[in-house]
Amino acid sequence: MGKADFLSPKAIGNRIKAKGLQKLRWYCQMCQKQCRDENGFKCHCMSESHQRQLLLASENPNQFMNYFSEEFKSDFLELLRRRFGTKRVHNNIVYNEYISHREHVHMNSTQWETLTDFTKWLGREGFCKVDETPKGWYIQYIDRDPETIRRQEELEKKKKQDMDDEERSAKFIEEQVRRGREGKEPEEEPVFTELKRKNEEEKIVFNLDVALAGPSKTSNTLGPSALKAAASAKRKESAHSGDSRDKKKKSALDEIIEMEEQKKKSVRSDHWIQENIVVKVITKRLGEKYYKKKAVIREVQNKYTAMVRMIDSGDKLKLDQSHLETVIPAPGKRVLILNGQYKDTEAILEGIDEHKFSATLLLDSGRMKGKTVEGIAYEDFSKLA
Repeated sequence: MGKADFLSPKAIGNRIKAKGLQKLRWYCQMCQKQCRDENGFKCHCMSESHQRQLLLASENPNQFMNYFSEEFKSDFLELLRRRFGTKRVHNNIVYNEYISHREHVHMNSTQWETLTDFTKWLGREGFCKVDETPKGWYIQYIDRDPETIRRQEELEKKKKQDMDDEERSAKFIEEQVRRGREGKEPEEEPVFTELKRKNEEEKIVFNLDVALAGPSKTSNTLGPSALKAAASAKRKESAHSGDSRDKKKKSALDEIIEMEEQKKKSVRSDHWIQENIVVKVITKRLGEKYYKKKAVIREVQNKYTAMVRMIDSGDKLKLDQSHLETVIPAPGKRVLILNGQYKDTEAILEGIDEHKFSATLLLDSGRMKGKTVEGIAYEDFSKLA
């Protein structure tokens, strides 16, 4: 009987069955092949390729077990770091999310028999903080990345410097208050006496302050020197009010600039890979054959993993975005903006600023078409395939 047609019900049913996870009992870890049923698994075990793989594994079984254990550990920690960061989370939640990927490494091919043994091993090796509760084991990732440690040290240093500045300013204010109190002479307390008239026929006279009188009387009683002093004081007061208004305007402008910067930062994301862009392989784990070579992204999986095709050799690889970097073309070529306010927008490269590690782009799609944008960082755009 011939092979079923691509659009036949049988072929469509087979493709539907092949999607997603299937039974672990019919999975061959050595060949990394998932069989659909018991008959398929039996046929695979009798195949020549499976027998050849078993002979290779029997020569050095520890090497294969160490390889699968290292792959399981690295993928599990990478998911924990990227998905949960340094938060405390139940180990079963992380494991269920890890095995939801169809091509994951199964635990029965590693050196750990259960998830509890693996969790305890992570705690002993210092990769995570682990603690046992009535609800199960909880893990917390320990981030030992040098860049993260340096950033934390800078934040602590800045916080300590701000506290030192506040303490110095508070001490300076206390010193000024103390000097003011020491230099001020104690005022004499007023003495209140009873109103007594020696002569009952004597008239009572009140001496009112000149400042309480009207403006016409004040101008007549004050001399020319006093008028000059008042005018100069008024000019100083008006100048001071003008400076305060300028400061208010400046502070409002600064607030608008800060709001715009925060808005631009808020639209940034931690994943940038897109389909049909040219990237460069920067990992040495694959050997010198692929190091610093250009490739085209054909498919994006789970936002952080890319299926790429090498331009020189045509080989297909599955790489994480941390093993790739963007490619800057020559001026006049088309690029795709990968992050920031203009994400997913096609543009034309107009110029490069090597000192600021940024470029000037002319938007070529969307509502902002024709607009020139400056200061786009190198890692925020890449050449279109």
